[in-house]
Amino acid sequence: MIRVMHTQITSAGTTDLHQVLADHHRYWGDRDLRSLHLLALVQEFGETCLIARAEDGIHGYIIGFVTPTGTGYVHLIATRDDTRGTGLGRRLYTAFADAAHRHGALRLKAITSLGNTGSIAFHRRLGFDAKTVDDYNGPGQAMVVFQRALPFDAMQP
Repeated sequence: MIRVMHTQITSAGTTDLHQVLADHHRYWGDRDLRSLHLLALVQEFGETCLIARAEDGIHGYIIGFVTPTGTGYVHLIATRDDTRGTGLGRRLYTAFADAAHRHGALRLKAITSLGNTGSIAFHRRLGFDAKTVDDYNGPGQAMVVFQRALPFDAMQP
């Protein structure tokens, strides 16, 4: 059963990131990605780092920023284990795309590992082009690179 609870998407603060890290397993399961949760990104790009919060805590988040060349780059996106399948990830991406566009972004970009089939399927459903790039993260470290033009219409890929 999927619970539907009102969530509000707002800018993230460092306190939010500390809470996410305390509940890391609820967002990432057995994968330890705590080292990717950089407080500096929230400090410097708070307007494009977003939190979806409800009465029972943080339901999801997206950490991203806009590059000088007009790319809205999504560093991390996660939804809590009990909120998956509710459309929250799509809502977070829509909110990020709007914020990134306000800050001059013309396109969106994200990356994931080759084995992250859930992320690959999610981004494809959102209309991203996906391309495997050899050595993207160093020698022998291929990554899947997602790109999509703005504006972002989450209902129409």
